[in-house]
Amino acid sequence: MTPMGRPIHPLRQFVLKMHSRCDLACDHCYVFEHADQSWRGRPIVTSDEVLKATAERIAEHATTHGLDTVHVVLHGGEPLLAGHTRLRRAAEELHRTLTGVCALDLRIHTNAVTLDERFLDLFDEFDIKVGVSLDGDKAANDLHRRYANGRSSHDRVLRGIALLDRPRYRHLFAGILCTIDVRNDPVAVYDALAELRPPRVDFLLPHATWDEPPLRPADDSDGTAYARWLLAVYDRWAADGRPMDVRIFDSVLRTLRGDSSLTESLGLAPADLAVIETDGSFEQADSLKTAYDGAPVTGMDVITHSLDDVAAHPGLVARQQGLDGLSDQCRACPVVRSCGGGLYAHRYRTGSDFLNPSVYCSDLLRLITDIRDRHMSDQSVQPALADEHLDELAAGLGSTATTDLLARHQLSLGRELLGLVWHETPHTPLGEAAWETLTLLDGTAPESVDRILAHPYVRPWALRSLEGGTDAAEIAMRGVAEIAAAAALRAGRAEAVVVPVHEGVLRLPTLGTLALGDGVEQAEVRTDNEGFTVRADGTTYTVSWKGPKDPAWRGSRRFELDGWAVALEDTDPWRDCHGHPAHPRLGEGEAEAWRADLAAAWAWIRRELPQYAPGIAAGLQVVTPLGPASDGSDISSAARDAFGAVAIARPAAPESLALLLVHEFQHVKLGAVLDLTDLYDPSCDKLFYAPWRPDPRPLEGLLQGTYAHLAVIEFWFARWRSADGDTARMAEVQFSRWRDQTAEAVETLAGSGALTPAGERFVAGMRGTLRGFRTADVGAEALRAARQAAGEHRGAWEAAAR
Repeated sequence: MTPMGRPIHPLRQFVLKMHSRCDLACDHCYVFEHADQSWRGRPIVTSDEVLKATAERIAEHATTHGLDTVHVVLHGGEPLLAGHTRLRRAAEELHRTLTGVCALDLRIHTNAVTLDERFLDLFDEFDIKVGVSLDGDKAANDLHRRYANGRSSHDRVLRGIALLDRPRYRHLFAGILCTIDVRNDPVAVYDALAELRPPRVDFLLPHATWDEPPLRPADDSDGTAYARWLLAVYDRWAADGRPMDVRIFDSVLRTLRGDSSLTESLGLAPADLAVIETDGSFEQADSLKTAYDGAPVTGMDVITHSLDDVAAHPGLVARQQGLDGLSDQCRACPVVRSCGGGLYAHRYRTGSDFLNPSVYCSDLLRLITDIRDRHMSDQSVQPALADEHLDELAAGLGSTATTDLLARHQLSLGRELLGLVWHETPHTPLGEAAWETLTLLDGTAPESVDRILAHPYVRPWALRSLEGGTDAAEIAMRGVAEIAAAAALRAGRAEAVVVPVHEGVLRLPTLGTLALGDGVEQAEVRTDNEGFTVRADGTTYTVSWKGPKDPAWRGSRRFELDGWAVALEDTDPWRDCHGHPAHPRLGEGEAEAWRADLAAAWAWIRRELPQYAPGIAAGLQVVTPLGPASDGSDISSAARDAFGAVAIARPAAPESLALLLVHEFQHVKLGAVLDLTDLYDPSCDKLFYAPWRPDPRPLEGLLQGTYAHLAVIEFWFARWRSADGDTARMAEVQFSRWRDQTAEAVETLAGSGALTPAGERFVAGMRGTLRGFRTADVGAEALRAARQAAGEHRGAWEAAAR
């Protein structure tokens, strides 16, 4: 517990200082050039004792709090100055101590001027991802990032990035960090960075406070120069099709739809980072060095203090209070849930410490609202799949940008369906009032409306409403009110919404359900400061976002799993659309077991199938538990009209869950592709042999199965390569079997005579992916077992056909 009696929020991110000096003299560096000058008294290089104690403290903390993954960044100064031997020692110590405790995401952040193949071979051996600092083209970079004698560092950094871009090392490239200077041309900076093909770019606001404000042009009368600079980059990035992740833009878009931020400089997520200096002292975030001398100090060290001690430090606790830790001005701001008050260090002012808005307040307000408006405008235009998007998806994959394009189209369909429901079904007075609220919200808080309409189980409700029947109008108007109430709560608006109640249960999509009892026909839903209240038949129910909740409330459980925000949906009545019975509401122990398994499966996917992780993180927002099979076999499903959701009966092992996730998400993606593009002639009514099914399949069924099995092949290939013993032998057989059967299905599709030109291109892309696996050296025994299984299946199918 913290000194104020709050539970300790565990730390998951650690910056380990390897070397306290640097070979560059960047004049914007917060370590050497800002208020805190404690580097002068630090040891130059960290010691074996500090490395060992750090690893043990992290393992101790991970064990205490059941962490599935920890993130460690080797930092400085310039960490490469610590040398190959010292960096190897750090990697060995961390891996040795954390093996069997939790997964380790190990990274290094460097200026790259001394990066060479020997370093990269070391990083490859320990899977250390590499982030590089670069401020743009030569002119932009040389404005700050020079050697002490004034010499440019640009060419040396490009040489290091060129090494990282070699096929042998490309998987280690984590991205580029670029500090903004508004004197630089934003488009030129973006183009220079994009040309290097980084997987991610972080554009960083230069560290500043109210005491030491940032550089601003003379004509920056409204204080939005940094927003305008970033918006110019955003427009160029969007026009380019978002070729790489940009953390600040992705974070704004995520927080606008209610997800977590990817950076501590935005959003309301609690701080979970600690720094270990070269002398073993624990410090808070390095950015605090810009506030005042000693600002990051905790007075603790790895030898005598635990990470629980650090997590309870008042400085960290102050950054874990969400809205409660912000100034009055911030709490009243319409974009506070996206902005989060900005980076903690940027709020500092002498006299009021950190209880202020960010010194970039006007910039952040402009940036978030303009991105929101641009994104909403994008939603009004039907997205189209360009050839490069189709090719990427045909290979079995899907980047963040491409998956987001699919999601945008699905949201457009959701909006169209909502409009059809409203115009095609009779209205009720409650429905009219709810629609008025929904229209108002769509004008003032459209991101909240979109958050509800993007929920996978809104579409099944809309389709059922449009089917007709005696209860269609009732279903339609109830759903409109449910959507309006949930959107109002998401937006924090005070408008009360009266919602019809069905069979004693109030449904609030994305949020949960409230059991009100038989005989209750309607309920009034209204937000308050801590959550919301529901009034029904003279009874008031209170649901708090943070504290105790009414026992009748069954909230949707949302997990933040290291870059993937996913809800465990066991309340929504429309979730029962997957062809298998949905599991009833889970108990707390069952939900925790799901969280642990999802975390382990996600860590396995990120480690062994990293090419699938961006799409899942961008597009898979809901996992719906199914009831178990009577024979204990694995069950999973993806409904054609529930984009963003998969349904799974929890399997015995996290690896099996990883397989089911990647498999079913293939169906989710392909369903969205088929909503955008005709891949085959819909009039084709022929049935085709599927090597994995006992029954002949229509063309779409064969296409869906073939596409899903691309991920199955990748899974078994990774399992074969990462396992040993009987598991590896079993995985080798499964890989061989699915590779050959899927290849057969691809040729059946290609010869169907029913593919459109886009479909032919798509099937050719699948064939190309399979071609890459044909060279895998499968042993004779595994090949024989796989072919035997395939032969038995075909024999059984042919016998049944006769």
